[in-house]
Amino acid sequence: MPSTRRLLRELLGREDVLSIARRYFVSNGFDGTLTSIGVIVGAVLSGIPDGLTVIKIGLGAAVGLGTSAIWSVWEIERAETTAKIKRIERAMLTDLDDTRVQREQRGARVVHAAASGLGPLIGILIPLVPFTVEGTMLSMAEAGVVGVALGIGILGVFGAYMSSISGQRWYVSAIRMALAGLVVAVINLFLPG
Repeated sequence: MPSTRRLLRELLGREDVLSIARRYFVSNGFDGTLTSIGVIVGAVLSGIPDGLTVIKIGLGAAVGLGTSAIWSVWEIERAETTAKIKRIERAMLTDLDDTRVQREQRGARVVHAAASGLGPLIGILIPLVPFTVEGTMLSMAEAGVVGVALGIGILGVFGAYMSSISGQRWYVSAIRMALAGLVVAVINLFLPG
């Protein structure tokens, strides 16, 4: 029976596991970053008086999106891998309980759920960093501008990363992804309230 560490190392070396983990990471990171930009712009425009309150709101969003990302992927992958194992069992006319196949499927599910949860945490928490120095180094408005800029930068990094996998021009993908953050910020500027 392979050690958990060795199994994890093997799984992280498999492209089929990594490609799904990347999709979950970037997709949920994209959602988290756009959520963070919306929270920041909304908080600043609604007159939230201090950075700590913005951070608390952002942390609430991080907990919600992070939990959703992990839980949903865990359940989705559990259903998919269970169905896959049952198909293999039917084809082989054998029970695969406590076998390498089952352990690999469970390990892949852990990798996918972890990547899925990490994406929104990064996307939400990094744009909130400027609010930790609000009142000492930055005003609320300045923290908001820096936070939105960080969010747009994260989206650009996601785009550049995905283009490196597909062989596309990194700067085109970076701009396309970053544009979504700018759109969310601008739309929030014109919302009533």
